[in-house]
Amino acid sequence: MFTFTINLFYENMNKTIIENTKNFVKQKLENAEAGHDYWHVLRVLKLSEKIAEKEGGDLFIIRLGALLHDIADAKFNNGDETAGPQIARKFLQTQNIPDEVIEHIVKIIENISFKNSFEKQKFTSKELQIIQDADRLDAIGAIGIARAFVYGGYKNNPIYNPDLKPIQNLDKETYKKGNTTTINHFYEKLLKLKDMMNTPTGRLLAVDRHRFMQEFLEQFYKEWEV
Repeated sequence: MFTFTINLFYENMNKTIIENTKNFVKQKLENAEAGHDYWHVLRVLKLSEKIAEKEGGDLFIIRLGALLHDIADAKFNNGDETAGPQIARKFLQTQNIPDEVIEHIVKIIENISFKNSFEKQKFTSKELQIIQDADRLDAIGAIGIARAFVYGGYKNNPIYNPDLKPIQNLDKETYKKGNTTTINHFYEKLLKLKDMMNTPTGRLLAVDRHRFMQEFLEQFYKEWEV
């Protein structure tokens, strides 16, 4: 009975922390670019939970990591890659979360971005792999297409220019600048994500979304050439 009471206490406490985190993130991202807003965060959260059903992992860390993964994306903070981890750490410390859990979540935020794939990975965990797959899944398929064009509009990038070819050997600094056409972005990033999934579940979920992007591009070129 005592053990059950303790477990129930921690379960309720974790639920409270999750709700506090949702409220914090919703407030922080109130005016965010539409492709990286609170709705994006909620989609990544749901996808993370779906993948975790098959792949396991610490759900408390997965939920917090998913909620906070884009709390201050570097591309909207003058390229500052430390802003998100710092904001997340300060918030988590107000929730009286154990230091080792905070460190794990901060490392997830530091390592989740596609831009880090250009460098040797410094940290990995099952929880990071699950959230990273969820984040990448939200970057492909119908929603991924919509997000790509929203961000392209935000950057005032051309939709397409036949004279500008995708960069074959993209590096981190070039990718971070984001000066490309939105169609090129498919070849420089989005079409690569299916094969970059970490988990079997992530790879399975990526198949239809990847195929949809290929079909979209086929239709796009048909209409462009008319």
